[in-house]
Amino acid sequence: MTVIAVVNRKGGSGKSTLATHVAGYLASRGLAVMLGDVDRQQSSRLWLSLRAAAHAAISGWTMDERNFARPPAGTQHVVLDTPGGFQGVGLMKVALYADAMLMPVSASVFDRAAAADGLAELRTLPRVANGKCRVACVGMRLDSRTHSAEALRAWAAEQGVPYLGTLRSAQAYCKCLEEGMSLFDFPPAKVAHYLEDWVPILAWLDTSLTQEAPAPHLQRPVDQMLAARAAAREATAPAFLRRELAKDPQG
Repeated sequence: MTVIAVVNRKGGSGKSTLATHVAGYLASRGLAVMLGDVDRQQSSRLWLSLRAAAHAAISGWTMDERNFARPPAGTQHVVLDTPGGFQGVGLMKVALYADAMLMPVSASVFDRAAAADGLAELRTLPRVANGKCRVACVGMRLDSRTHSAEALRAWAAEQGVPYLGTLRSAQAYCKCLEEGMSLFDFPPAKVAHYLEDWVPILAWLDTSLTQEAPAPHLQRPVDQMLAARAAAREATAPAFLRRELAKDPQG
């Protein structure tokens, strides 16, 4: 069983968006995944209640930070959505079982300060300190080409935490949340513009699932993201540029 927790002390950092999409990605691969909601607001549980039966199945699991326990027997993969202000005993209990933690971070000084405090606490926990629980951060609501994104990348380097890139601010995410969907419920070619942001995150997740470099069949979803990006880029390019792209597919 693999447990992936999405954590950040700062409320409104994008934890539910990230957690639901991670669960959606795992489900799209045909894996048995359970989305656990530790947050009192139960945002992820609401998302699950809106999810149509036609989409890849995701099971729900509701608990609270005081009564957190090992996931139910037979569970293959768990994604945990945690609340703002999550620290102390609750965080320690989650870290007892987590194999990986993703920390969504925005670019503001307040978000970076809260994330730095959270990282400092995480590093006092045995499974994080000895490397059994991997930690990485994701920039939220940012264009990767901006100075803010570059500042966040530099901050992550100073903190010594892997930085998996940014997820841009887009209405597509709001629409997905309102309908119990994720980007991974669509054909890759239709959402290639957004999936480009996910390529490094998915590669990190696949490594976390296997605790080693992804095997070829696990790498395939990432390859599909890259292929969809290339196809979308080629379809919208002028004719002369399409000819150039055909010569150099990696462009």
